[in-house]
Amino acid sequence: MTKEDAGAIVAAARSTQKITMAEITQQLFDHFIELHGDHAGSDDPAIVGGLAFFHQRPVTVIGTDRGADVKDRLATHFGCPTPGGYRKALRLAKQAAKFQRPVIFFVDTPGAYPGQRAEENGQGAAIAANLLQIAQLPTPIITVIYGEGGSGGALALACGDQVWMMAKSTYSILSPEGFASILWKDSRRADEAAELMQLTPKQLLKQRVIEGIIDEPDDHRAVLAAIDAVLQPQLDKLCSQTPAELLAARRQRYRKF
Repeated sequence: MTKEDAGAIVAAARSTQKITMAEITQQLFDHFIELHGDHAGSDDPAIVGGLAFFHQRPVTVIGTDRGADVKDRLATHFGCPTPGGYRKALRLAKQAAKFQRPVIFFVDTPGAYPGQRAEENGQGAAIAANLLQIAQLPTPIITVIYGEGGSGGALALACGDQVWMMAKSTYSILSPEGFASILWKDSRRADEAAELMQLTPKQLLKQRVIEGIIDEPDDHRAVLAAIDAVLQPQLDKLCSQTPAELLAARRQRYRKF
């Protein structure tokens, strides 16, 4: 893959024409009911989560939301969750495990919100809590990265049984611009950095970091159909396992890294 190819995928992952979390919750699932709050005094709009049915199976759906207009994008910090958002995601995931519902995460975020208030309120601790506790929940957990999958902000929602990526998405430790600024002191070399970082779906699948790639045509209805075609059989497979089998396979998945 050339730097032009990697750079093009980064640009596509950031496109404002991408499918939105609102489309996913309203069109991929039936009877979605949003739940709010982290039970600690905040309700971060960058994380949307709630209950729904997927092919008549009750599930919990949780995802990052960048917003549809300027007002929403500012409110969600352009899809960068605060500590309250991660705590809300953890609360809903633990609730799902209690009632034996599978959890489906959808991720499109440049990373966790890096503001002063977020750091003061325990951003790092909130991400760490998700990594530790979600990974131990005895219920099926699948993550779909449908845009940017940036750093610990994405990893905190991708610590379950499977991670799938849309064809025009990325998954990396930081942005190509940040990588280029650190390595070469020149953010203009972002496309070159993207190639070196191996952050594209094909490269990550080759390294067995993800389970698979979901086709991503321009038609959003076709995108939803492609996601549906992957989620249904994978959920059937995971739900057929006992909690002990599920956790054993999950531990094995992460040990290979």
